[in-house]
Amino acid sequence: MGGRLPIGRRQPARPTNGYFAALTALFPQPSLQSPLMRLLLALLTSLIALHAAEFPVDLILMGGKIWTVNPQQPEAEALAVGANRIVAVGTSAEIAALKQPHTKVIDLHGRRVLPGFNDAHVHFQYGGAGLASVQLRDAKSQAEFRRRIADFAARTPKGQWITGGNWDHENWSPADLPTRQAIDPVTPDTPVFVSRLDGHMALANSAALKLAGIDKNTKDVPGGVIVRDAEGKPTGILKDAALGLVQKAIPAPNAHQIAEALLAAQKYVTANGVTSVQDMSASPDVFRAYQSLLHSGQLHVRVSGHQPLSEWKRLAASGIQADFGNDILHIGGLKGFADGSLGSTTALLFAPYNDAPNTSGIASDELVNPEKMGKDISDADAAGLQIAIHAIGDKANFIILNYYEKLTAEHGERDRRFRIEHAQHLTAADIPRFGKLHVIASMQPYHLLDDGHWAEKRIGPERAKSSYAFRSLLDTGATLAFGSDWPVAPAVPLMGIYAAVTRRTLDGERPNGWVPEQKITVAESVRAYTMGSAFASFDEKKKGSLEVGKLADIVVLSDDIFAIDPVDIAKTKVDFTIFDGQVIYERSK
Repeated sequence: MGGRLPIGRRQPARPTNGYFAALTALFPQPSLQSPLMRLLLALLTSLIALHAAEFPVDLILMGGKIWTVNPQQPEAEALAVGANRIVAVGTSAEIAALKQPHTKVIDLHGRRVLPGFNDAHVHFQYGGAGLASVQLRDAKSQAEFRRRIADFAARTPKGQWITGGNWDHENWSPADLPTRQAIDPVTPDTPVFVSRLDGHMALANSAALKLAGIDKNTKDVPGGVIVRDAEGKPTGILKDAALGLVQKAIPAPNAHQIAEALLAAQKYVTANGVTSVQDMSASPDVFRAYQSLLHSGQLHVRVSGHQPLSEWKRLAASGIQADFGNDILHIGGLKGFADGSLGSTTALLFAPYNDAPNTSGIASDELVNPEKMGKDISDADAAGLQIAIHAIGDKANFIILNYYEKLTAEHGERDRRFRIEHAQHLTAADIPRFGKLHVIASMQPYHLLDDGHWAEKRIGPERAKSSYAFRSLLDTGATLAFGSDWPVAPAVPLMGIYAAVTRRTLDGERPNGWVPEQKITVAESVRAYTMGSAFASFDEKKKGSLEVGKLADIVVLSDDIFAIDPVDIAKTKVDFTIFDGQVIYERSK
């Protein structure tokens, strides 16, 4: 799918075979449960076999358990791929009849097959760059945190920045925030700016603060906090918008570095069965790198790129609307922020934090001017762009739902696919508004594995009842689109499914799950990682299910996650990842 992007909206998938097109036009979702439909499929099979030159079959998967996510034909044994499309789904005998001399056949030996996973929320370049940076996520103490930074700094050229990290002080006892004084002795000549795993708080050492021009006289910025000691001096911890004070001092990566990070990210996610991502940080430089990889044939993951809400005019001035691009790369989405995160005590809540009663969180640097943010959302919508807003706290979600409700009343109904990214902590009254207002809940189940063992000390057990409210959101008509928020959490959909189904926290202390009444089924979780995510990026007619005519993006698992104990989903492996009809990952035995 290389080459230039087409002008305007992407066209729906069109099969190349004339007989195939005629039959699928009459029966777009044939059910193998109906004798008439089975007869028609047999006819189609014969026609394809008779016209092999016109309709080649390049790949067959047979002898498996295929979960299609198609309610008309939920289970099958085999499927056939021609070029980059699924051309037939049925029994092993039916599909075997389509084999041609050049056809590659994979015997599944009973393994489970799903549509390729679609991660609805990633920061792809940051994740790829982080793979080569210091790894702090699983550091169990401040001493280990310091030691890992010291070891990495010893291998880092003098003056080169150390970034990334993804530390979590909630894993430490006591759970105190780190300070610059803890790492200054081991990084005297190396500027360090390492992020907490939620991306809403980071630690800078003294070298980094000096390069950024930050001292006790530096004022806080709207939507951000510089944490200070008793003397008013910065401790090195910065929150939300204050991160920008240091980030502007870090040299920007060049085009080659960005491309290398994207390729590293691609290798990582495809090994985890991901064939599509929705990049919430697709800046112009990153999007340019995506295009370069597309044109050189190196882009083997489908990308839907989002750019900052505040820069909506840049896209609108070019005439771009939602869903502009081709089957591999498209754009037209905007990402805004309403608040921070629970772990950083910057998620915006109606009531104060239980363990920090002096604060109820903070509005983002966008939401501190609510009139301007509302106008940006309204004007971007009028320009035909898709809106996705980060909201974690209950008050932040309430405010964004209000924006969406007001905008729909003013601009009229249309297929907008408004999104709220994260939607983690909601009031009971706001849960049904997602379905009523057709707002997609773009959520990341893995976060609850991290958050669940400490969240109640922040918000208490009562407010926690509607945290990560998957069950309630589905039951009230919302569309769930699952993702990872990588590098904030691992881009491992099987762990996301495990999280949504079991809700067992990483500390192992909640075997029945944290807020277990919000568990959902394996099938519902898979759908959220496939069709739900596809719907969130206007792609449900092209991918998200294994149906005739759809793109051949497929994952083969080591175990049947529908049949095993849900706890064992965490142990399940990806055996094959198929993208555009080609095997791009095979697990070593």
